Amino acid sequence: MKNTKIAVIGLGYVGLPLAVAFAEKYFVVGLDINQNRIDQLNSGKDYTLEIEDDLLNKVLVKDLNSLNNGLFCTSNLNEIAECNVFIVTVPTPTDKHNRPVLTPLIKASETVGKILKKGDIVVYESTVYPGVTEDECVPVLEKTSGLVFNKDFFAGYSPERINPGDKEHTVTKILKVTSGSTPEIAEVIDQLYKSIIVAGTHKASCIKVAEAAKVIENSQRDINIAFVNELSKIFYKLNIDTNEVLEAAGTKWNFLKFKPGLVGGHCIGVDPYYLAQKAQEVGYHPEIILSGRRLNDGMGAYVAEEVVKLMVKKNVQVKNAKCLVLGFTFKENCPDVRNTKVIDIIKELKSFNIMPVVFDPWANPNEVEHEYGLKVVNSLPEGKYESIILAVAHNEFKEIAVEKLLVDNGVIFDVKGFLPRTIVDARL
Repeated sequence: MKNTKIAVIGLGYVGLPLAVAFAEKYFVVGLDINQNRIDQLNSGKDYTLEIEDDLLNKVLVKDLNSLNNGLFCTSNLNEIAECNVFIVTVPTPTDKHNRPVLTPLIKASETVGKILKKGDIVVYESTVYPGVTEDECVPVLEKTSGLVFNKDFFAGYSPERINPGDKEHTVTKILKVTSGSTPEIAEVIDQLYKSIIVAGTHKASCIKVAEAAKVIENSQRDINIAFVNELSKIFYKLNIDTNEVLEAAGTKWNFLKFKPGLVGGHCIGVDPYYLAQKAQEVGYHPEIILSGRRLNDGMGAYVAEEVVKLMVKKNVQVKNAKCLVLGFTFKENCPDVRNTKVIDIIKELKSFNIMPVVFDPWANPNEVEHEYGLKVVNSLPEGKYESIILAVAHNEFKEIAVEKLLVDNGVIFDVKGFLPRTIVDARL
């Protein structure tokens, strides 16, 4: 595509790394409705820690008129008007009833539709169920722009595969699935991504295939983790160490090495609900997918309940006891708190009148307060605790003598199998 000018809509964990990768070769304008986010990026800082400051400052351009290749960040819609490829990377969450929320995607489509021109291409990267791009987003683009799909403008879908906090599997090093609304546009989109993705691309036959491929990737992981979570519950009752069982079983060449734990984040804990929603719309009830979701969604409460049982067995007072929760982000060594399941542990502890003290050196306290109404501290607080739960395996926790923070007969529960086996009372 000649004179390619790219707009990336949404500069979060997905959009920013993609925009930076394209900016090394192309004219790229990054659009985000959060002015604080734009101000931060323009100062050369990325609070998600996905992009190093040196790399961000290398591609950052402060004057749109001088942009040849590089990244210009803005919250002004007019400043993406001359772009001809629009890549939408906004969140696709679920509501409190676990139903898909397409509002950010629809709003982004309305935004793009306002400045869409003949010949433009709109590519979606957000996780969706099969059919959303063409059945939900494209009609919005048509209505807002007044243009005709596959005549005046075109669409594509290339699912994001970002793994927050992973410095090895970065955006250009993960094979990219691509697709387009016509064979010709599919090839244009594939070649565009291929120009920056060193791992290569896989061109799907149509947009719905690409959408389906994305949504089953994390559904598969969710089901496998649910299986080992169920195993951990069984082995706990049998007084067998689950991690030792998995290590032994893992000596077989084709054994899939999954570990028990909390399943949160923006993908694995959300994507299966998108697939389940579409399945139910067409009259099929997905039993395995939803069963896995129910089991994984219950793990936070399960951990808290087992801690309470251990406290009772060891004659530790439960009511008004203090519990130190180590970690709040959805995964280790990463500041991402989206859809963290540690909150489920905390809620269940409070139902027993236990007072949780949450320590996480990675989490942003203001973000946690805003999203969850919870206080998190970045430094280890002084004092002794009736129980301690290692919820997230941050590297910083290796330096803590956890057992010295307990009252006599206190309880340590290790969710991640991270602490020395000799000091913990139980682990998943």
